[in-house]
Amino acid sequence: MTSQSPMLLGEDLCLIASQLEGLAMRLRGNSRASKNAYNFEPHTPTQYAQLARQLYADRRRRQLAFTNPDIFGEPAWDILLDLYVAHAEGRSISVSSACIGSAAPPTTGLRWLGVLQHEGLVLREHDPQDQRRILVRLSPDGLNRMQDYLRRIGGIGAPDTPAPPDS
Repeated sequence: MTSQSPMLLGEDLCLIASQLEGLAMRLRGNSRASKNAYNFEPHTPTQYAQLARQLYADRRRRQLAFTNPDIFGEPAWDILLDLYVAHAEGRSISVSSACIGSAAPPTTGLRWLGVLQHEGLVLREHDPQDQRRILVRLSPDGLNRMQDYLRRIGGIGAPDTPAPPDS
């Protein structure tokens, strides 16, 4: 038996269950078998934004289903999803709104924004309308990575194996 954490084992079981479901659907001749869990294949930026919105909403629903929402805490991922949707909708997001979108305490949201900025995934800039306010958005690299991820889970245009890290 492996010494994998229960959370990782649970994720592995979910992946296996999803793969088995897809195989069963293909064997039954169901045309939905090639689609993702959201039953559509995104092809446009609007559809990728819809998928990101659904992922974010699913995370909120998952938290409601369990008594301890802290076991699913991924503030950085929530921020990236929120910023991707905002980009697709042409909306500006303030730092405080991004922290709220992280579904974590404000200090935790701020800390993760700092990590994401350090990783080159988000940019902070002054609001041109109000210099007291700081806006945050995906960097070009962050946007590319989010689109690549959404393509991968959407089942089109990218291999399932991870790309090697840039040197």
